[in-house]
Amino acid sequence: MQDYFRQTQDPNVIETTLRGMPLLRFPLLNKGTAFTAEEREQLNLLGLLPTCESNLDAQLERVYGNFLAASNDLDRYIYLRSLQDRNETLFYALIRAHLSEMLPIIYTPGVGMGCLEFSRIYRSARGIYVPYLQRHRIDKLLENRPCRDVDVIVVTDGERILGLGDQGAGGMGIPIGKLSLYTACGGINPARTLPICLDVGTDNPKAMANPLYVGWRHSRVRGEEYYDFIEAFVRAVQRTMPDAILQWEDFATVQARTILDRYRDQLCTFNDDIQGTAAVTLAAILCALQRTGGRLAEQRIVLVGAGSAGLGIAEEVVKALAEEGVPAAQAKHACWICDSCGLIYAGRDRVDAAKAAWARPADEVASWQRSQGDCIELAEVVRQVAPTVLVGISGRSGMFDERVVREMAARVERPVILPLSNPTSLSEARPVDLIEWTQGRALIATGSPFEPVDYNGRRIHIAQCNNCYIFPGVGLGAIVARARRITDRMMLAASRALCTCELRTDDTDQPLLPPLERICEVSRCIALAVARQAVDDRVAPPASGDELAAQLQRVWWDPYYRTIRPAPDAAG
Repeated sequence: MQDYFRQTQDPNVIETTLRGMPLLRFPLLNKGTAFTAEEREQLNLLGLLPTCESNLDAQLERVYGNFLAASNDLDRYIYLRSLQDRNETLFYALIRAHLSEMLPIIYTPGVGMGCLEFSRIYRSARGIYVPYLQRHRIDKLLENRPCRDVDVIVVTDGERILGLGDQGAGGMGIPIGKLSLYTACGGINPARTLPICLDVGTDNPKAMANPLYVGWRHSRVRGEEYYDFIEAFVRAVQRTMPDAILQWEDFATVQARTILDRYRDQLCTFNDDIQGTAAVTLAAILCALQRTGGRLAEQRIVLVGAGSAGLGIAEEVVKALAEEGVPAAQAKHACWICDSCGLIYAGRDRVDAAKAAWARPADEVASWQRSQGDCIELAEVVRQVAPTVLVGISGRSGMFDERVVREMAARVERPVILPLSNPTSLSEARPVDLIEWTQGRALIATGSPFEPVDYNGRRIHIAQCNNCYIFPGVGLGAIVARARRITDRMMLAASRALCTCELRTDDTDQPLLPPLERICEVSRCIALAVARQAVDDRVAPPASGDELAAQLQRVWWDPYYRTIRPAPDAAG
C-alpha cells in the first residue's frame, strides 16, 4: 500500500508524494484555489489553478451559495457528496458552519434518499466494497484502502437501511454518512476513517431489475455461508487494521444481534442500531426526568417496535436500572414491548426467542381486550399500563394516533413521547399533533428533525434524538483511551454524560437534548466519560483524567488548511 501523505511533527504541516493533477484529485489534501504560490511551485500545480489565491472563508461563501441554489434535498445531497469527494477540508468546514442545516441532508432523512438513488447518482469511488464472490481475497481488498492507519470502520450489508429495507450495495450511503458525522461531530480525522459495504446480494426486486444497479445481482446469501463470510471479514480486519473500531450499521435484526454477540468480546466493536440508539434514547428519557423530577425506577415504559433498536433500548433501560441497584427481574418489569402483532406476552403466537425474553406474564394480561385472535393492540396496552414513557421504533407512520396519545395524556401529567422512526415519513407521530393532543404537556424527542411547534403563544422546540449525539463521542473516547473493547458501562457512561450537557432548565419549551450547534462540545464531554470508563473497566491502558484530556486534544481534528509540502523522498 502506498502512503500518499504523512503528518509531520508539526500538526499544521503535511508531506505528500503526490504532485500535479493527482494531488488536486485527492480530496484529503486538495485545497483548490487556496494552494499558496509556494505550494503551487513546489507541488507542480502551476497553470492548473486560477491565478487568484483564495482562502477557506471565501471558498465557504462560494460553496454555501451553490448549496442554497440546489432546488431540492436530493440535489443538495448530491452536491455535498460531490464536494466531499473533491475537497474534504472544505466539506467539513461547510458542515460545521451550518450543522443544523446540513445534518438532515448528509444523514437522516437525506441519506435515505441518497441510498434509494445510490445507483443512479453514483459518481466516484469512496470506501471499500467486499463482494461475497471475493470472500477468499478480503485481505487484498482491504489493503487497497486509501490510507493505511484507520481508527474507525463503519460497515453495512445494506439489508435494513433506516426504515427503507433492503438497498443492497446502495446501503453504502450509510457508512459514508455515519463517518461524515464522526468527523463533523466527533473531531476524528477523515483520513483515519473507512466505510465498507459487504455485498452479499439483495432481495430487493426493484434493485435487481434496475439496469443501473451497482451491486452484485444475486439473491442474498443466507445461513452458514453468510456467517462464514462475516467471520472471514472480521478476521481480515483484525489482521490488516487490528487497532480500528468496527461499527456495524443497518444489518437485519437477527443478523445484527448474532454478529454483535459473537464478536463484542473479540475486538473493539459495537452496533449503533442496537447500542447507539439505546444510549441516546436512554439519555432523552433521563433528560426528561430531570424536567419532571421523576426517577427511572418509577417509570412505565412502552416500546413499540421489537427489532434490534427496540430490544436494545429495553436492554439499556435494564442496565441503567441495575446500576441504580434495581434487581434484574424488577428492572425488566419496567418495559412493555409491542411488535407488529401487538403486545409481546407469554403464550402469544409468532414470538421468536429474542422477543420471548421480554414477554409479559400470561396472567398479567388475561383480562385485557384482544383483537384479531390473540393481538393486544397498542391502545389497550396504553389503557392498561398508563405509561409514563412511550417510545416508537416501529417504522410505521401514524402509530401514535390521537386515541392512543389522548389516553396516555389523561393518565400522566407530563408524558414523555419519543417517535424515533426514520426517515420523517415513517415517524410514529408529528410533534404538532402530539402537542395538540396533550395540551402542550408532552416532552418530545424525534428520530428525524422537525420544526418548532407554536402552541398557545409558546414556541416549543423539538429535540432530535439522533445517534450523532452518541456514537462520535463513543468512538472518540475509545480512540483516546486506546480501548480494546466497547463495554456496556462505556455506553451507559455516554448516556449519562449527554445528560450533563443538557440545558438544565424546567422550561419544557426548550429541547430535551442540547442544540446540535453544541455537538462538538457534547462529543468531547462524552469522549472523556467513555475513555475514563474504559480505563475503569480495564479494557484500556491505565491513564489519569488529565492524560486522557491531553490525548483528546492531540487527536481532535478541525477543518482548516494545513501547509502541504513535498515529501523528501518524492520524485521531482
